[in-house]
Amino acid sequence: MKHQDLIDKMTLAEKAAFLSGKSEWETRDFKRLGIPSIFCSDGPHGIRKQDGAGDHLGLNASLPSTCFPTAAAVANSWDEELGQELGDALGEEAGSLGVNVLLGPGLNIKRSPLCGRNFEYYSEDPYLAGKMAASYIRGIQKRGVYACPKHFAVNSQELRRMAMNSVLDERTLREIYLTGFEIAVKEGGAKAIMTSYNEVNGTYANENTHLLKDILRDEWGFDGIVITDWGGSNSHTRGVLAGSDLEMPTPGLDSAREILQSIKDGTLKMEELDSCVDHLLDAVLTLSENTETMKRSFSETAHHGLARRAASESAVLLKNTDQILPLAAKSKVAVIGDFAFAPRYQGAGSSVVNATFVETTERIIQNYDLQVTGCSRGYQRTGGEDAALKKEALDLAGKADVVLYYFGLDELSESEGMDRTHMRIPQNQIDLLEALVQVNPNIVGVVSAGASFEMPWHYCCKAILHGFLTGQAGASAMLDILTGKVNPSGRLSETYPVKYEDTPAFRNFPGTERNSEYREGLFIGYRYYDTAKVRVQYPFGYGLSYTTFEYSDLKTDEWGATFTIKNTGARDGAEVAQLYVSKPDKEVFRPVKELKGFRKVFLKAGESKEVTIPFDDKTFRYWNVLTNQWEIEGGTYQIMIGACVADIRLTADVQIEGSTDFFPYKKETLPSYYSGLVQQVNDKEFETLLGHPVPDGKWTGELGVNDAICQMYYAKSGLARLIYRVLTHLKKKSEAKGKPDLNILFIYNMPFRGIAKMTAGAVSMDMAYGMVEVVNGHFFKGMKKIIGGFFANSKANKAYESKLAGK
Repeated sequence: MKHQDLIDKMTLAEKAAFLSGKSEWETRDFKRLGIPSIFCSDGPHGIRKQDGAGDHLGLNASLPSTCFPTAAAVANSWDEELGQELGDALGEEAGSLGVNVLLGPGLNIKRSPLCGRNFEYYSEDPYLAGKMAASYIRGIQKRGVYACPKHFAVNSQELRRMAMNSVLDERTLREIYLTGFEIAVKEGGAKAIMTSYNEVNGTYANENTHLLKDILRDEWGFDGIVITDWGGSNSHTRGVLAGSDLEMPTPGLDSAREILQSIKDGTLKMEELDSCVDHLLDAVLTLSENTETMKRSFSETAHHGLARRAASESAVLLKNTDQILPLAAKSKVAVIGDFAFAPRYQGAGSSVVNATFVETTERIIQNYDLQVTGCSRGYQRTGGEDAALKKEALDLAGKADVVLYYFGLDELSESEGMDRTHMRIPQNQIDLLEALVQVNPNIVGVVSAGASFEMPWHYCCKAILHGFLTGQAGASAMLDILTGKVNPSGRLSETYPVKYEDTPAFRNFPGTERNSEYREGLFIGYRYYDTAKVRVQYPFGYGLSYTTFEYSDLKTDEWGATFTIKNTGARDGAEVAQLYVSKPDKEVFRPVKELKGFRKVFLKAGESKEVTIPFDDKTFRYWNVLTNQWEIEGGTYQIMIGACVADIRLTADVQIEGSTDFFPYKKETLPSYYSGLVQQVNDKEFETLLGHPVPDGKWTGELGVNDAICQMYYAKSGLARLIYRVLTHLKKKSEAKGKPDLNILFIYNMPFRGIAKMTAGAVSMDMAYGMVEVVNGHFFKGMKKIIGGFFANSKANKAYESKLAGK
């Protein structure tokens, strides 16, 4: 161990207490030993360090910092250099604000478009997600701050996220849901990682030895710290046994007492405890030393400029009929849409940033060479019809040559703590769009959204520019593209289906009751649409430019693929060349093609460049559940170079030597997976894929400590059912206002054990068990546990604090 001398000086009580937080964001310090505390903060796209008392959901204001575009936006840049620049800026701001561990990036896979937190994640593809996350991590950690990629692992829904069991086969786990994290650890060098709330195949992620020891530390060589998500610890002892080093936020000393008891009864060995203490000590001491050289300020102007550039390089031009864009100088335009006045530039939840400055289109458009005939909100942001607003917008549209229509998903549509229920943009916005096109056919739609949506209205727009969630400088970034100052180069990092019913997990998302069954296996996103031949609105990797590109001269060898790209248009621009791999004569089922490399190439008008995309250890591998390791199926592979998954420009065959003749599957037992038609996989076939029966995920009549509070609707206690109704009423009331109450959402989806983990020691696990007794109709028995537990917990906490103080 690195810090054996210091560990030997620590008392058992100090070791046990060290592995849980001191406050909402800080680790516990020990002055007598010279062990300082470190500060954690949310920050996938901006630093959220709270001013004053901390809370998980940002109810107290945070200090100003730059709000960069979210991961869902920047992933469309396909630019690792840009990702590293953004990471560097995030690390600089974190250091200036005294933040040691930045809780991000988020790189969970976009299994379904309905996941409420998709705005915070990169892609439906693990290779792209991993590469972009690794670039952020390198930038952040260059500044002496630890990045903490999250949520490890298989966390794809918000509904009851702390009380769900993700059920999936080992191959899908490895190839889809862990590959991004593998790249983040091996190539990004992540020094921290955050476990997810959910169970993975029946074991909580934070106490899952297979994930944390077998894979993360032993296979990948991870040497950093493992941190729970806030309130995500189930059994602290089992977490330590699995190699989870820090329980956050501040569960009080009940968790420490659990560790002491586990040492006493032999459940936990001293060397297992010391191992976690050593990991955390190494992080605390390293990070504390790093702070001595950090700057205490950053250039708000420079970072705002970076946010603007990142937004412009990440926006995707989806449609451009009649080359209506870029707008000619002096064009007479009408600006319509509430988002032009109050931009939707970030998501909702723990990632919300107090931006240093937020641009609005209504104001910033005056800086461009356009004739603005006027600006109108046009629709109510929270839905509903407003005849006066609509008339104002239609009158304005009739006086302009071009209408710039700003619309998209509102704050209620996507948020941490809740999943979407459909893929539609609010109907009042679409009603106005359909009315606008009747008075002016030249509609340019400027869309803001953190997740994909249906587009039955796309015919109304001559052009569609999708900015995703653009960050604080999004208004000028979009206008830079609209006016031709910037040539759009974003390419979709996720597929846009025609309708929700076409998506692969349609019948299995969100999970019902306890289980979330990943019956679609490998076939998510383009892997499904491409293989099953399902028509989509816009394919993965797609995006338009104001110029054109030509591909030629593909050559392959054992090291990679080399080809030439030429800018054949009149404007300078950037193309994203994408390398896909296919094996037509497969023995092991797989998607028709999979992304295995990419390069973003900037070319002046008429310029050509030779581009090389190397092969790596992930190019041909698959996880063999029979040999329990990565293998390569021998034979002929097609190397495909394309502008998107549906636009392959060059192909070549390569011969690859196999690594085994032991193949894991029989085609006749897995017909859905060999065809890719995975929307209706039956129990027998899913069990064949799993290699064991589908676990029983049905709720029972009795609620347990790991059941969610929102399940109290079927509780035996009338009081519990009343509390459920009150919470549901408050939740619906906040939704009616158009802004979700994040505190209510968190409580609604939290299991009873979470109350003990999120109340700074005021509630013990014994008290939580008492609450469950009450909920199950044993009022007096439960209240006795709660009241008795309160006094016992208070007394034990004081005694422990005295012990730590050396009294």
